[in-house]
Amino acid sequence: MELSVAKLSNDPLFLSLLLLLIIWLWLKLQANGRQKLNLPPSPPKLPLIGNIHQLGKLPHRSLRDLSRKYGSLLLLQLGHNPTLVVSSADMVKEIVKNHDIAFSGRPRTTAANILLYGCTDVSFAPYGEYWRQARKICVTELLSLQRVNSFQFLRDEEVEVAVDRLRRASFDGDAVNLSELLMVVSNNVVSRSALSRKYEDKDGKSKFGLLARRLLVLLMSSCVGDMFPYLNWIDYVRGFTSSLKQVNKEIDAYFDQIIEENENSNNNDRKRDFLSIILKLQQDGLLDMDLTLDNIKAIILDMLVGGTDTSSTTLEWVMAELMKNPTAMKKLQKEIRDVVGDKTKIDMNDVNQMDYLKCVIKEALRLHPVVPLLVPRQTTSKVNLGGYEIPPDVTVFFNVWAIHRDPELWEKPEEFIPERFENSSADFKGQDFEYLPFGFGRRGCPGMAFGVAFILYMVANLLCWFDWEMADGENAENLDMDEVYGLTVCKKVPLRVMPILTKSN
Repeated sequence: MELSVAKLSNDPLFLSLLLLLIIWLWLKLQANGRQKLNLPPSPPKLPLIGNIHQLGKLPHRSLRDLSRKYGSLLLLQLGHNPTLVVSSADMVKEIVKNHDIAFSGRPRTTAANILLYGCTDVSFAPYGEYWRQARKICVTELLSLQRVNSFQFLRDEEVEVAVDRLRRASFDGDAVNLSELLMVVSNNVVSRSALSRKYEDKDGKSKFGLLARRLLVLLMSSCVGDMFPYLNWIDYVRGFTSSLKQVNKEIDAYFDQIIEENENSNNNDRKRDFLSIILKLQQDGLLDMDLTLDNIKAIILDMLVGGTDTSSTTLEWVMAELMKNPTAMKKLQKEIRDVVGDKTKIDMNDVNQMDYLKCVIKEALRLHPVVPLLVPRQTTSKVNLGGYEIPPDVTVFFNVWAIHRDPELWEKPEEFIPERFENSSADFKGQDFEYLPFGFGRRGCPGMAFGVAFILYMVANLLCWFDWEMADGENAENLDMDEVYGLTVCKKVPLRVMPILTKSN
């Protein structure tokens, strides 16, 4: 008998079956415990994996379809993790009014932990005192309206560089990869604001911009260990963990170089940038908490990645929608050129007079919110919401993409109609619950003012000085609008266009 038990204990098949039995019993106990709660509806689940197979390649679209069938509050089981999907403006309103703190947590994922220095950035930091102080530093020293206005000369210079590149392309009759150019200028504006320098290779491409895009894709990639903690070894075997560590290594080397240059610099302009200010405040003991060098790197990384990818992706979608909708483009060009007149340079006073421009940006962000599910949140306590009980430690996705296309809120929701915002109170601040491109509540995007100022100024310049045609004889009506999913959602196919100098330019 002892020999038989010993043989079984060394039998891989027996051990595998035993492990599956233990997992099944554990899941059964978990399910029985949750049955006592009045939980939101759920689609049918598969054993072990739950609803993972229903996410698809574009989860914001798949989850919209599931919510139409099961309701605006939808509870999924993604492996080990219960996950709530919120897809209605009414539910968001109830959360903001009554439960904002309870929905302000962040799930700690393997990718965020490795890439973001133990989640000590602002976006993925757990809700608490560290997050409050880190966010306060960012808002005060980089993202306040006063600081945003002080960076206008940087926006002027970098946009002028981009316009010069487009002029040369127009003279030579060359097509341009507008997606790439927009990433470069976005990264240069953010880098100069935060670090007093820009990081391009000799071909004018943004080295950090490409690294930022890799980071964002990895942040939302499937990590087996997050969904099945007992199978985390699979992430090592398939190379996912090594990919995370490699990107973190490249980012860390990048920041070490920047910090060394900062310490050795006598440039007074550099001493006024975001990094220098944080280092000086820390050195002088003027912060409300001690920051390690890794903490500072994480906070700077947040500003660079968030500012680069969200701005460039928004600009890409704005220009793609205008190419597909020539009537809107002509109307916007007329407004911009009428305001600018005979001047050779646009300033922000001009931009402030361009009401239709603001409508165009709002409409592009309605159809293409850059982070369609927002950064995932986590409940910190039990909550009663919409007649259902939501347990603590539940991951929460807010499907703003679905809310922005809700036919009960928007007329002709799938169409690009900037005029819908002409008499609308909806703005970028997250106070209109049917329109949430920058999130809402305590965890709303702190960089909204910084990003919007740059986007408005860039689009005004693109449409003032140039007309636009599709490259390679492509018909704009057939422009490929397919998406690539990451934390941000960008165009699958880069936007290639022909800039045509206007006579006045």
